[in-house]
Amino acid sequence: MAHGADNSGKDAPGNDWLTTMMAGPFAPVMAGPMREMVAMQSKAAQAMFDAFLPRPAPDMEKDMADPESQDRADAAHPGIAHWKDLAENLAAMWQGYLAMKPGAANPLADPAKWMEMASRWMNQSPLTEMETQQHFLKESLALWQNVLGQYGMAEGSAPAALPRQDRRFADEKWREQPLFAMLHQAYLLCAEEMMAAVDKADGLPDDRREQMRFFTRLITESLSPAHFPLTNPLVIERTLETGGENLMKGMQRLINDLQAGQITHTDTSAFEIGRDIASTPGKVVHETELYQLIQYSPTTDDVLKTPLVIFPPWINRFYILDLGEKKSFVKWAVAQGVTLFMVSWKSADSSMADLTWSDYVRAQVEAIDFARERLNVPAVHTIGYCVAGTTLAATLAMLHRRGEADRVASATFFTAQVDFSEAGELKAFIDEQQMAAIEATATDGYVDGRYLATTFNLLRSPDLIWSYVLNNYLLGEDYRPFDLLYWNGDTTNLPARWHREYLRDLYHDNRLVQPDAMVVDGTPVDLGTVTTPVYIQAGKEDHIAPLPSVWKLTRQFSGPMQFTLAGSGHIAGVVNPPASGKYQYWTLPDGVALPETLDEFREKAVETKGSWWPDWIEWLRGIDDATVKAKGKRKPGAKGDTVIEDAPGRYVKTR
Repeated sequence: MAHGADNSGKDAPGNDWLTTMMAGPFAPVMAGPMREMVAMQSKAAQAMFDAFLPRPAPDMEKDMADPESQDRADAAHPGIAHWKDLAENLAAMWQGYLAMKPGAANPLADPAKWMEMASRWMNQSPLTEMETQQHFLKESLALWQNVLGQYGMAEGSAPAALPRQDRRFADEKWREQPLFAMLHQAYLLCAEEMMAAVDKADGLPDDRREQMRFFTRLITESLSPAHFPLTNPLVIERTLETGGENLMKGMQRLINDLQAGQITHTDTSAFEIGRDIASTPGKVVHETELYQLIQYSPTTDDVLKTPLVIFPPWINRFYILDLGEKKSFVKWAVAQGVTLFMVSWKSADSSMADLTWSDYVRAQVEAIDFARERLNVPAVHTIGYCVAGTTLAATLAMLHRRGEADRVASATFFTAQVDFSEAGELKAFIDEQQMAAIEATATDGYVDGRYLATTFNLLRSPDLIWSYVLNNYLLGEDYRPFDLLYWNGDTTNLPARWHREYLRDLYHDNRLVQPDAMVVDGTPVDLGTVTTPVYIQAGKEDHIAPLPSVWKLTRQFSGPMQFTLAGSGHIAGVVNPPASGKYQYWTLPDGVALPETLDEFREKAVETKGSWWPDWIEWLRGIDDATVKAKGKRKPGAKGDTVIEDAPGRYVKTR
């Protein structure tokens, strides 16, 4: 077939919409064998349905235009009528949704906006260049010959296996028929060529290239043939088995998620905050307009004299550290004899529009001072997780500059960054155009948490988006209860001004590591002045706070530091209780000084199987192992102690 020639629309009337849908923004390069292949796949999908359905007699087909003849055909061939009704019902459900004129609850959840963005992005892609297209056409022809040769449909010897492997197409059904094999192999070739074109493009600065690589990956993932009913053999088989019930269920779920503005990951009815998750006993002992402070009830007779205050990220709910009993860091730490305070941040509303980073730093200092005064101790241990760890670093620098560093006995950082020069794929959202788009999403003075959740889901789109599109929208499978995914969907809003300044000052301008470039609560901060003992934990596979970026924290402080590299990523690397027996961690042997580079750390570090939590508690005890009896205000809510309410409090339940 000559380049540019296209008879698919004529050969397959009624199916050209599928060709167009599959091509999408790839239209400039969907010519020759590629477009022919998609058209053939449309016919193959129809043929699979035909094999299971009785066809009307030829003379009846001639009368299909007549409504009465159509009714007679439907009565004589109920199978065809069933699929016709299914198609009409699906269309009616979608039209009913559109008739409600849904608003943009979450711009990133709007399919139309996705296709618009994809078209714009592809117009900028190096794949539209003629030389690249010619190379792609050549590779397509070679693939066509290679794959079809395996099925005895082309000249030459058959290869031992398909040339490209991908876990999305691991099921044998993708290889049982040549057209499905050709379809997914051609798709993988197309995605491969697009990514290669970005890598080879001349004149792109590094940050722009990384941004193009990120969005190109998102677009190629979205257009996988696995995500369309008529181009996925597993979906076709399920549709035939259920009579289309899977698609009806999936359409309703899609509409529900579009209305909610976020994708559903789990059976939300299986969990209740305070019962199944965030259930460790304790009391809310203090609250402000910004946070509540929870103190957990002791489970040991003696406790460490120096208490611990945890600052979780306000981008999510605090109970990532207090999931079910078997996963709860809070429950485990209390069982180690730690008097533990947890900050529960309030999800932002319009009253918080003008909050800045200084407000969150002041809140950290206030929580530290409240715990000190309540228990009559000179200092507390602290933990800062992710963005709250970044803030804790600034808090420490501010306290050191003010001569008040002795309020904090130690600081632990869970997957936190201070130097954002290697902050990973999140930087794809931090150019001027993207930041303007983010600002446009802020209404009533806050950024909707659903937008933020979608942004983080995009970083792991195969696992957190497309697997659910396939399993729950297309295959119609039921959602499974999973506490971690319940937490992932329990979104929080952020103050608009704080969010804007945080992205610009840190991700965009990287000012925190510039001595005195930032002023917090009226005090210039210099991380190099911090001499507080710190424990830094990083995740080997962290996609939000990448390992090289977290490592840079070791280059900033001036006091004693321990660096621990945990297996897994941003969540599982942190939430890894000893009882699970999962993963591993790496630390330096005793007496080995912290090296200058991450590569040197990897060379010298020793691997230990299991959770790093026991290593951390031994480090904490090494700073101060003095204990006291768990009595008086060490038992929140005991006789004579005034508290506000039971844990987990009101703030964690507000949307």
